[in-house]
Amino acid sequence: MTDLLSPFFSHIQDLVFENTVEPLIHLLQLDNWLEIAFDGVEFFLFGILEVLALYLVLRPLEALRPAEKWSSREGVGTDVIYTLLHRLGVVPLLFFIAIQPLADSIDAMLRFNGFIPFTLEGLFPFLINRPIATFIAYLIVLDFAAYWQHRLQHRLEWWWALHALHHSQQRMSLWTDDRNHLIDDVLGASWFAGIALVIGVPPSQFLLLALLTRFLQSLAHANIKLSFGQWGDCLLVSPHFHRVHHAIDLGHQGALQGCNFAVLFPIWDILFNSARFIPYEGPTGIFDQRNGRDYGHSFWGQQKRGVQRLLQVLTHSLQK
Repeated sequence: MTDLLSPFFSHIQDLVFENTVEPLIHLLQLDNWLEIAFDGVEFFLFGILEVLALYLVLRPLEALRPAEKWSSREGVGTDVIYTLLHRLGVVPLLFFIAIQPLADSIDAMLRFNGFIPFTLEGLFPFLINRPIATFIAYLIVLDFAAYWQHRLQHRLEWWWALHALHHSQQRMSLWTDDRNHLIDDVLGASWFAGIALVIGVPPSQFLLLALLTRFLQSLAHANIKLSFGQWGDCLLVSPHFHRVHHAIDLGHQGALQGCNFAVLFPIWDILFNSARFIPYEGPTGIFDQRNGRDYGHSFWGQQKRGVQRLLQVLTHSLQK
């Protein structure tokens, strides 16, 4: 099936690029961006398929088995904007433009000084010519790194000032995964891409790893009354397991503590004593929202307040 779809997908990518993007690039005299634009079309097309899959698979489940029933869906629309910006390639493209030149410079400097990036296959020869096993190994390493990134987002006060935007959603749904501050996105994407570069993830597998991880994260955030059972919740993060992490007054307390940080595999929470397997189907949000703290409603309002929180934390730290 993949072999049949790949030529068809490549044909669609060529058509979109040659008939829309390439003429625009020439018109704007930005020919140096042709290669990036071509890759951007691929990301955009994959994003369309991904968003459709999210809506067609997860939205009916939210309607059939909601973990929490709402009187309205106010605020969910803003999360849809975040999802479209991320999944259709806008935010990743901005990240690429901002970070890629620096990454290329670092890579060139390391190679000039005799350091050749290693791969997991080089460290573990038994992975050679075993693409499925190699893919799983990359997934485990990246998820382990994501777990510690997430813990730092809650532990470091300045990072929590940004990450709090993600937790401020009191109507958590399949669209909530990408509800992040743009600065937080740059930090997270740098972390993910940096680890992938260090362990030698090839570009073809990087895209697949990103797509799989994002779909499972959307499932974890979905407003679905669903667990994978006593043992299943220990193997893969379920909507129930992750809802505890977002639980108001329970799953997290800003930069001080928290639980259920795992992105895909709860084994990290189990190993590092941060797992809480408890029944919970209540509201989500941040405890200080009960006292009226406003985290913003519109996209730009939320971004502005995130910067204000960050500056407040940094200013307070400098005054100590």
